[in-house]
Amino acid sequence: MKMKFKKLAIAKPEDLIFGRAPYPVKTKRGLTIGGDIVYPELNFTMPQIEVSPNTQNKIVQHYKDIVDDALKRAVELHSNGLVLELETVIEMTKYPQIGIEIVKVMNDVCEEYFHKDGLKTEIRLTPNDLREFDRPPKQRSSAYLPVMLELFEEGAKNGGDLLSIESTGGKEISDDALMMCNIKQFIFSQAVLGVRDMEFLWTKLKKISDRTGTILGGDTACGFGNTAMVLSEKKYIPKVFAAVARIATVVRTLVAIEKGASGPDKDCGYEGPFLKAITGIPISMEGKTAACAHLSPLGNIASACADLWSNESVQNIKLLAGMAPTVYLEQLEYDCRLMNKAIENGKDQVLTLQSLMVESDAPLDPQAIILDPFNVVKISEEIVKGKNYIEATVNGTLKGLDIIESASKNNYLSLSDMEKPWIDSLRNDILSISNDEQQLVEDILPTLDQSKILIEEYGL
Repeated sequence: MKMKFKKLAIAKPEDLIFGRAPYPVKTKRGLTIGGDIVYPELNFTMPQIEVSPNTQNKIVQHYKDIVDDALKRAVELHSNGLVLELETVIEMTKYPQIGIEIVKVMNDVCEEYFHKDGLKTEIRLTPNDLREFDRPPKQRSSAYLPVMLELFEEGAKNGGDLLSIESTGGKEISDDALMMCNIKQFIFSQAVLGVRDMEFLWTKLKKISDRTGTILGGDTACGFGNTAMVLSEKKYIPKVFAAVARIATVVRTLVAIEKGASGPDKDCGYEGPFLKAITGIPISMEGKTAACAHLSPLGNIASACADLWSNESVQNIKLLAGMAPTVYLEQLEYDCRLMNKAIENGKDQVLTLQSLMVESDAPLDPQAIILDPFNVVKISEEIVKGKNYIEATVNGTLKGLDIIESASKNNYLSLSDMEKPWIDSLRNDILSISNDEQQLVEDILPTLDQSKILIEEYGL
């Protein structure tokens, strides 16, 4: 299978900046994402509570109260606008009427503040991917797929203007590959299984978007790249492996844009900077304000080229200042205020602020250094040279290793003695990967636990 993108939309690192994308996205209530402005994207969930049709009214009221309180504070902070993400939990997708009703109520509150205060908001609807709950997962024939698509379609009709998902094609292989630090299996899970599943799923989502007149935001490799990051933070796997795994996720997420997604992509995979460089779409990112959901070494550098700035997800619990989603909205708003002031004062100040974001993180972790805009462009250049998704992934990961190795040898990157041997080990394994899909399938399948995968569910 051949890739669509053969050259970079942003070929100069100094043009890969926050708040500006070659192809901005305009929303129904007037946000221009990527149009020389950074907006907050507030993500929230409930405290521990049963979610079922029996508790639907209570759940819906929770979300209404969250949005009302957050938008009230946004008006008080003179916000330029914001995106609200409804990232559903299992039951909200399994019983789509729950998710649909939440979207409707959220949209009603957004409309109220838009007409009353002129506050521009949009809702990102992100149903969770239920297909992984089949064992083994049934990517194409799952009984969960129709209800998931129903939530997309009916949720879009009721106010979910940006459609996204954390799709999970290949996760039944990637989880074990990460724990065993098997980069060949991990790349197979992304560049073969992930790509094939993305093509299947995003073809369906494009049809829903066309029917409902909504915007396809994008996918995220959160279940892959962020799983690697969290494992490395817990010292279960090397940070160098996690950095390379992050690069390996780019091509599977790129397929969403090839199938019609225009951005902003979803925040929690961190592959966004590469997507922005390759395709020019605006992106959502998360960093220090996502500490409520997970720890990371990417607190500042993640905002270096963000168009939406997100908190990942926070529970609706009471803090000293107020409810947690409203508190996080304020933190996001102040971060965006700083970035927008730099934009207002000219590109020199944008680049100055960006350099501080980069330099505060990049020397301390290989996962951070690959997100330096300079390195993002270099890695992306190698990705688009690939004749197919496998070769693109191999090219990108090898370039990432070169960057990590060079930075370590030049004493720019702090890398422990335990980490350094992984550079050559990973490089040798990646170089042994066949760029031919059929050959790679024949090489990898015998090494997998066959009870965990239905290969026919990927059209193989």
